[in-house]
Amino acid sequence: MALRTRLGRTLIGTLILFAALVSVGITAPADGPFTIGVRPAFFRLDAEALAESRAHALGLEVDIKLGTMHLHFQWSAIPLTPATTKAADTLL
Repeated sequence: MALRTRLGRTLIGTLILFAALVSVGITAPADGPFTIGVRPAFFRLDAEALAESRAHALGLEVDIKLGTMHLHFQWSAIPLTPATTKAADTLL
């Protein structure tokens, strides 16, 4: 079997496995051992978020729970705080 065919099958199998895990995680009950939660985050403007440069608008919050491990990811389409702490005159 050619190397290209073998790599193609491996890639397709990995994509199928990833899609299966995501679909199972999203449809699982919240108290299950493996869950994925996706929530829209329209505005985060509280004082703590502003102080830690986490203020954003129109984003997504993704929570992944696998047993006792808990991962939290955040994506924002419109960040409301600067992405750097450098002064504006030092940037190119």
